[in-house]
Amino acid sequence: MIQATNNHPGISSISKKIIDTFLDALWMERGLSGNTLSAYRSDLYAFALWSQQQETNLADVTPNQILAYLATAKNASARTVARRLSSLRRLYEYLLREDQIKQNPVSNIDAPRLGRSLPKTLTEVEVEALLDAPDTEQAAGVRDKTMLELLYATGLRVSELVGLTVQQVNLRQGVVRVTGKGNKERLVPMGEEANAWLEQYLNSARSEILNHGLSDAMFPSNRGKAMTRQTFWHMIKRYAQIADIRKTLSPHVLRHAFATHLINHGADLRVVQMLLGHSDISTTQIYTYVARERLKDLHAEHHPRG
Repeated sequence: MIQATNNHPGISSISKKIIDTFLDALWMERGLSGNTLSAYRSDLYAFALWSQQQETNLADVTPNQILAYLATAKNASARTVARRLSSLRRLYEYLLREDQIKQNPVSNIDAPRLGRSLPKTLTEVEVEALLDAPDTEQAAGVRDKTMLELLYATGLRVSELVGLTVQQVNLRQGVVRVTGKGNKERLVPMGEEANAWLEQYLNSARSEILNHGLSDAMFPSNRGKAMTRQTFWHMIKRYAQIADIRKTLSPHVLRHAFATHLINHGADLRVVQMLLGHSDISTTQIYTYVARERLKDLHAEHHPRG
């Protein structure tokens, strides 16, 4: 597990031990990512510091104190409050299960209502423009083009894409083997276009970027290390500018486009769920809403009585 970083050095060693033990157990049980665990840790350390200021131990807080703490985030969004409450809920469920508390102070506190936030996506024309933006006369351009093609063809998470190794790709079978959230493995077909670009990239541009050095990373930088998520995100924003795409894009824009376009073309929701690596189909259902909104827009634009 990633070592904890104490961003709130004022919290007591007892509170810190409780939180870190809980996060270790959560990591073992659920296989959560480092980013998710860091978010939980930050929320829980902040709450531990607040409870100390109220002269209360973590094991002794009351429901009213939980509500008072959540009320301190006056300008926070409902989503932020819900995330903080979720962190506390999991902590106290764990403490109750471990017989460290007698009652769960969070059990009767409802999360704030969240509006359904539709993921930002691109039209098929915009995707084509984005995919055509890299300069494929350059080795780095071939790499970038291959990454964009692969992302759109497979719907991988950005972290899954930049973390790919050469061993995870099978060109002959046209599939990529991915280990996603919860250490769940899935095989995702690449399609002919992405497969062809990947083959071209492996045969020439990759060794040129590495200057004939060695690396397991499928998409290394010229220093031989895997590209970071942040570097990839800066890259996709740059190509969006070249393609004259003026939407505010999310890091997972091509993953969203992959799912939405599949559903637009009649793909079964369960198939899309498996390809995306969602454990719960309710997470995948959001893309049916995106497709429905797109149909409404097209009807309003083109129908004479729209």
